[in-house]
Amino acid sequence: MNEDLLAKIRLIRSPSIGPVTFRQLLARFGSADAALAAIPDLAARGGGKPPVIATAASARAEMDRVEKFGARYLALGRGLYPRLLAELPAAPPLLIAKGDFGLLDRQSVAIVGARNASAAACRFARGLAHDLGQQGLAVVSGLARGIDAAAHDGALGSGTIGIVAGGIDIFYPPENEDRQRAMFDHGLVIAEMPPGTEPRARHFPYRNRIIAGLSLGTIVVEAAPKSGSLITARLAAEAGRDVMAVPGSPLDPRAQGCNELIREGATLIQNAADVIETIRPMDGRVQSGNRPFEAAAGEAIDPDDSVRRSIEELLGPSPVPVDELVRLSGQPSGPVQMVLLELDLAGRLDRHAGGKVSLR
Repeated sequence: MNEDLLAKIRLIRSPSIGPVTFRQLLARFGSADAALAAIPDLAARGGGKPPVIATAASARAEMDRVEKFGARYLALGRGLYPRLLAELPAAPPLLIAKGDFGLLDRQSVAIVGARNASAAACRFARGLAHDLGQQGLAVVSGLARGIDAAAHDGALGSGTIGIVAGGIDIFYPPENEDRQRAMFDHGLVIAEMPPGTEPRARHFPYRNRIIAGLSLGTIVVEAAPKSGSLITARLAAEAGRDVMAVPGSPLDPRAQGCNELIREGATLIQNAADVIETIRPMDGRVQSGNRPFEAAAGEAIDPDDSVRRSIEELLGPSPVPVDELVRLSGQPSGPVQMVLLELDLAGRLDRHAGGKVSLR
């Protein structure tokens, strides 16, 4: 039994501990075991009760289920965990994967789009994925209907990575079961959620950040306004990755999202050569490997009660950037992050996109 992995599973499966809190705990305490031991005291300092922590028995049961399914864990900061994905502040601490792990050392590009895509768009996505695969790129998508399915089909012979919103042993949508099983043998399937998790609406944005974070760039083939594909494109842009879009007819609502992306500065894509030209400047940042946890909490300085009060007084129900708290408090980053960690574990802090926090 891998005790370090067991402790990490307990930590991240605990209801109140998300990726940012997980990363800060490991940066501060060095190991998941030490973090688990420190949580009650941290929560008490934050003025709350200790959060519910996942049991060792539940973590062992999950590990057994992953092993029996023939999958394995990828842990942030170690081994095969993808370097590009690790750059995200909210990178998943643990992934579960099955298939060809060699694909993680290949440059990859995401292709996403509408579930109710037109036949022409699906044909274009399939051909584009095939051509990108012939250039040695792995194609990443979300194993959904429409454009995702077409992209996986086009690149199945050369290398494709599917990110699922539920557990790795759940086939969703059901008609994708044969496709997902084929990718276990000839591609790679990755999940953030534990086995047996049925995908819910709240899981898809988490999946989308993995698609964007794993890839040098994201291509949107067809997307209506406010679609999930546009969320993936926004996440890619926030991560400093290229956003590309295929133009479509202004008469087709499914093309409005792509056309709007191009208006806002996304690169117009017509073929694989356009994609290669766009992403090549980002070469050299892909390979997986060991990466130590960065000290996300800054200097390991334990704040005193006056510092805690001053930082808590700066917080309210409106989200505020952590950098602004550091500036207004006059404190180094380390104590500010530690106070926020204590409040978080006490159940008194909400974390928002863009590195913002608010008092619950």
